[in-house]
Amino acid sequence: MFMENDRQDVAVIGAGAAGLAASIFAAEAAAREGLSLKIVLLDGAKTLGAKILVSGGGRCNVTHDVVSATDFFGNRHIIKNVLAAFPVQATIEWFASLGVDLKREETGKLFPVTDKARTVLTALVNRCYELGVAICLDHRVAEVVCLADSEGGFRIHHTHGTLSVKKVILATGGRSLPKTGSDGFGYELARRLGHQVNTPAPALTPLVLDETLFHKDLSGISQEVELTTTVQGQRVDRRTGSLLWTHFGISGPVVMDASRFWTGAHEKGEAVELCVNFLPALTQEVARQWFIEQAAEAPRRSVTKTLARLVTERFAESLCRYLGINRQTAIAQLPREDRDRLRAALTKFRLPVQQDRGWNYAEVTAGGVPLEEINFRTMESKLVPSLYLVGEILDCDGCIGGFNFQWAWATGWLAGKAL
Repeated sequence: MFMENDRQDVAVIGAGAAGLAASIFAAEAAAREGLSLKIVLLDGAKTLGAKILVSGGGRCNVTHDVVSATDFFGNRHIIKNVLAAFPVQATIEWFASLGVDLKREETGKLFPVTDKARTVLTALVNRCYELGVAICLDHRVAEVVCLADSEGGFRIHHTHGTLSVKKVILATGGRSLPKTGSDGFGYELARRLGHQVNTPAPALTPLVLDETLFHKDLSGISQEVELTTTVQGQRVDRRTGSLLWTHFGISGPVVMDASRFWTGAHEKGEAVELCVNFLPALTQEVARQWFIEQAAEAPRRSVTKTLARLVTERFAESLCRYLGINRQTAIAQLPREDRDRLRAALTKFRLPVQQDRGWNYAEVTAGGVPLEEINFRTMESKLVPSLYLVGEILDCDGCIGGFNFQWAWATGWLAGKAL
C-alpha cells in the first residue's frame, strides 16, 4: 500500500500482457544502465492475469510465426514501425529467456510447449518480482492528474489512497472480456488527460443470427467459406476461412476476423451486410456449369446427394429446406428457377445477422486512442509528456491467432526501454 507522500518513478496501470511486458522491459533497461527505477504495477482485479489465462483456450497463443501490419487494423504505417521494433523472433527469444519455450502449430500459432497459459503468466509475474516491480492488486485507479508543480509528474488516485509518480504507462486494455477487469475505464482516463478515443466496438466476436435460419441444425459443423462484408453498399472486407455453425449463429476464424467490420458499422448505425460464398473455389460461371454437368452425368441423383459432392450433406439438406426445394428431387428434374436459386444461395448467401455476442465474448476491442496521438518510437503521448500508452487501449486490433499478444509485447518493449 502506498501513502500520500510515496513517490515512485513509474506507475503502470493495468497488469495484463502489455502492462507486465512494459514493467519488465522498463526494469531491465534501467538495470542495464545501472539505475534503480522504482516501478509500481497497479491493477483493479484481485487476481492477476485473467485474460492471459483464458486466451487460446487456456493455452495462451503467445504470438504467430509470421506477423505483419496487414494482420492488423488501424494506422498501418504506424503499426508496421511498432512491429518492426520488436519482431516475432524477439518475442521467441524473450520468452526463452524467461524459461518459456514456444512451439509452432500448423496454423502458424505459437504456444508454450506446456500448453498451459499459466506457464506464461507465472514467468511474467516472477520476472517482475525478480526485478523489484511492486505488483499491487485490488488497486483500481480512479483518476490520473498531471501535476503542475516544479517536479511535474502525476498524482494517481486509487482505491487505497494516492500515489505520486514521475511517469505513467496506461495499459488498461479495452472493453473486451470485462469480467477479467478490462471494462473500458482506461478510455475515460485517457480522455481526461486530453486524448481522443475512437468509438470502441467488439472485435473477434461470434455473431448471432436470426432464429429463422438453419444454424441450430448445423451446430458444431464447420466449413471453408468466403465471407464478404459491405457497409453502406461498399465492400470493406473479403476473406476466406473456416466458419463454424453454432446454436446461436456463427463463429470460427473467418467470422471472428470479419466481425469488427460488422460491429463497427453497427455502432455507427450504418447499413452492413455479410454475404457468404459456400463454394469459394468456384466462380459463378464455373458453379453454373457444374450444375449442368451434374445433371448430364448423374441425372437421377438427388439434389442433396449432388450437392454433397461440394458441401456436407447435412448442410445441403438444411439449405434446401430453407429454400423450399425438395431435397429428394432428381438433379436433372430440378426446375431451372430452383437451380438458379440454389446456385445463388451457395455463392452469395446473405447472413441475417441480428447482433454480435457482446463484450463478454469479444476477444479484443476495435477502436481506442488514435495511434496518431502517440510517438510510435517510444509509445509516449504527443499530448502529455511522460505519459505512455500500450496494448489494447490503442486503436489497433489484430486478427485471431496471437497477433494481439504480439502487439502487447511490442508496445510494452518500446515504452519500457524508452523510460
